[in-house]
Amino acid sequence: MRLPQRDRYEDLYRDFAWEIPEDFNIGRAVSDEWAARTPDRVCLEHFSPDGNHLSMTYRELADRSASLANALVSLGVTKGDRVALLLPQSFETVIAHVAIYKIGAIALPLALLFGVEALEYRLRTAGAFVVITNTFGLDRISHIRERLPDLSEVICVDGDRQGVRYFSALVESHPPVFEVAKTAPHDPALMIFTSGTTGPPKGALHGHQVLAGHIPGMQFAHEGFPQAGDKVWTPSDWAWAGGLLNALLPSLLLGVPVVSSPAQKFDADMAYRIMAEMKVRNGFIPPTALRLLKSVPDPRAKYDLVLRTIGAAGESLGAETLEWVKRTLGITVNEFYGQTECNFVLSSSAAIGISRPGAIGRPVPGHRVAIVSEAGKELPVGEAGQIAIRRPDPVMFLGYWDDVGATERKFVGDWLLTGDIGRQDADGYVTFFGRDDDVITSSGYRIGPAEIEDCLIGHPAVQLAAAIGKPDPVRTEIVKAYVVLAPGFEPSQQLASEISEWVKLRLSMHEYPREVEFVPELPLTTTGKVIRRLLRERAAAG
Repeated sequence: MRLPQRDRYEDLYRDFAWEIPEDFNIGRAVSDEWAARTPDRVCLEHFSPDGNHLSMTYRELADRSASLANALVSLGVTKGDRVALLLPQSFETVIAHVAIYKIGAIALPLALLFGVEALEYRLRTAGAFVVITNTFGLDRISHIRERLPDLSEVICVDGDRQGVRYFSALVESHPPVFEVAKTAPHDPALMIFTSGTTGPPKGALHGHQVLAGHIPGMQFAHEGFPQAGDKVWTPSDWAWAGGLLNALLPSLLLGVPVVSSPAQKFDADMAYRIMAEMKVRNGFIPPTALRLLKSVPDPRAKYDLVLRTIGAAGESLGAETLEWVKRTLGITVNEFYGQTECNFVLSSSAAIGISRPGAIGRPVPGHRVAIVSEAGKELPVGEAGQIAIRRPDPVMFLGYWDDVGATERKFVGDWLLTGDIGRQDADGYVTFFGRDDDVITSSGYRIGPAEIEDCLIGHPAVQLAAAIGKPDPVRTEIVKAYVVLAPGFEPSQQLASEISEWVKLRLSMHEYPREVEFVPELPLTTTGKVIRRLLRERAAAG
């Protein structure tokens, strides 16, 4: 499943072939196999703001996950049961994931940022049998537990309450030896709910093969990963595909330490501090977070950074942010692309010359990606259409949980339709325009929001921006921009006009925002994506 050593992309793509064992279990692959070879190898490190950083070895991970697996089985968990994880980045989160996979149960990661209604919807839909959480999550679960008929047990990692199991006590009271379930590549392992940017979230079910499927992308985007001294950190929540499958699990599989950090609202100075103190060499940093890093002037003079690679995904990166990172941190960000249902299929890799400002990159070896029509027909070079991935593919979901109809609608023939609009140039580079629902139709033009947003954040007053189409009786829609100002700037009509003019001069007369509204923050999913649907509803109402 690893990439061959090749200097040219064409050779790398041609010579790669999938080799996934018939008996492949994520839990065993990320803990027991390493523990048997190098038990004292560090697999996890935790950043503590007080400087008392922690570490864990593969042997400790293997033993503790085996003990927890035994405990879960004693509580009635069997192969195929859903076990929810409502936890921040922590050692306990990894131990729980590994234990669930060893049993052959299905991990259901959930973000602590979810409110009670969002949690109830996901837990009920998935039929979660057990929830593992902390006291923060426990308070939320307590409001809805009686409405969750499938929920049998709640386990808390940082408190011992009546009616709730204590994580440490369960681990310590069971033996550190467990017979890992035999699981085939297509056996269910993981359910991640879609972010819900365009409609109700759906549970995307993945098999154990999904981890193997992410290895070529990790090695491609992180340029020869792993190399001596590599160490990974992401500010992204491990509850979504980005944090879990673009950082945590592939790194553990390849023997690379992963740094965890306390849950918090993203803070640029703290992010730099984490990367400097923990000697992070490889960052998965979504575009929104990269833009927020710009608030710290001359970070390399203030922090002792040893970064080797940065990968970014989740939203369009844009040429402006790409150039800022290169100029400020001395690194070419390798943008990559995927979605919950089929992740890490396009990528850049500057080390072998696959990098082009404004484009995501080219297909990762092992994946067949094309631009197709709604009917599933491959479109000519340069023509806009849906980004699609051809099945079979190990990163492709098995289907939506309990929703055969929605699963069938996701495909046209053997093409999985992403719902994302893009185009491919003659060199094979794919440019991302946005979700099909996000594309703006104005005076006969189809306009992608990504290019406008990239231009907007080039203005010194703009920290974050989102562009949407606002209904208009003459033009069908006009471009409206929602802008979060950078520190030191105040909203004014003059500044709004200046920002509109900035885009008009740099893009075109039909793409500039005819309305600019200043907002204190943008509505984001827990994955850091802008929920443009909410902004469209706000514009239409107002």
